[in-house]
Amino acid sequence: MTRILARARRSRARPPRRRGERAALFDRAVAEFFMRLALREAEKGLGRTSPNPAVGAVLVRNGRVVARGHHARAGGPHAEVVALRRAGARARGADLYTTLEPCDHHGRTPPCSVAILEAGVRRIYVGSRDPNPLVNGRGLARLRRGGVEVVVGVLAPECDALNAHWFRFITARRPYVTLKAAITLDGKLATRTGDSRWVSGPEARAWVHRLRDRVDAVLVGAGTARADDPLLTARLPGGRGRDPIRVVLDTDLSLPPRLALFHPHSPAPTLVAHAAGRARRFGPGVEPVACRRGPGGVDLGDLLGRLAARGVTHLLVEGGAEVNARFLEAGLVDRLALFVAPRIAGGGRSWVAGEGVARMADALRLEEVTVERIGADLLVTGRPVRPAAARARPRAARPSVRAAVR
Repeated sequence: MTRILARARRSRARPPRRRGERAALFDRAVAEFFMRLALREAEKGLGRTSPNPAVGAVLVRNGRVVARGHHARAGGPHAEVVALRRAGARARGADLYTTLEPCDHHGRTPPCSVAILEAGVRRIYVGSRDPNPLVNGRGLARLRRGGVEVVVGVLAPECDALNAHWFRFITARRPYVTLKAAITLDGKLATRTGDSRWVSGPEARAWVHRLRDRVDAVLVGAGTARADDPLLTARLPGGRGRDPIRVVLDTDLSLPPRLALFHPHSPAPTLVAHAAGRARRFGPGVEPVACRRGPGGVDLGDLLGRLAARGVTHLLVEGGAEVNARFLEAGLVDRLALFVAPRIAGGGRSWVAGEGVARMADALRLEEVTVERIGADLLVTGRPVRPAAARARPRAARPSVRAAVR
């Protein structure tokens, strides 16, 4: 808060503003300060609330935080209600900061808009609008009718980014897909003998475990499962990680039963996505998921629809070159996370299979690119964009409406 006041004072060195403009600048800085606190609360729910969004809320009275809350799990109280309960009588006349528009419908819990009115909140600051057709402005309209002042769009880009996975789930009825790969400077996943341990350093691998802790499911192809026999668990210090659902693409159910994925020591199940006509028995914690057959194996659009029906909102793809190519060519990757290690393999296996494009004009490009150093490696992230002529995407089967209701 001290920094905000100092920033407001420094603004006097700029060309003079009218008093109203200075007051508006100060009010905006204060609102953004408290919304950042709400964002920190919301981050606590990432990977734990599906099929609901991650939401944080902060109640402020006379410039002081009186209560905070976040949505911890689907079916549990929403962030606004958690904060209101903790505040008790102090909520009356307070300002509420929430990262997402409050709901106004009876889902698994009563409407948050009603709870806010009953608590006597005088003003509400909202980060993101809710694209869910069951909400989409209705809660804000009820609050305005009840005399609550409503301010929308505080740190909207940051709040939107926090729930990008959930927005994709609601609007496209499929999970948000992050594709992660670790490669050498010359674009190799492994050496010519298939050795890939380790391309990236320990800091990068720790980052991946933190990401697994925040997603709903992680997917690999049969080739990676057979070659690396991965656990696909979230191993954080102190055993704090929450394991995602593991998904393996095994089109013809040909993987050997000895693999670690088929013997999970975890509450999270392993799903075997296949397109085989015959059935196969698996042990406890392993479930076959029959999908349509598409070009190259399991139909990815069909699989994503089936995962969405289970409430999976964010899927992490850690597949090999063939799986990477299939997701990219299908236009199903929302975010690419590429670790580039300071190594040169020479020969070896490229991180994307296939012949590639004939013209550079047809190549995928990344937008919204960020570059960050993680240990000795560079992490390059961005949104893959296909040329306009090749943007036809396979449609994912729609999940049940119930899976999308918070």
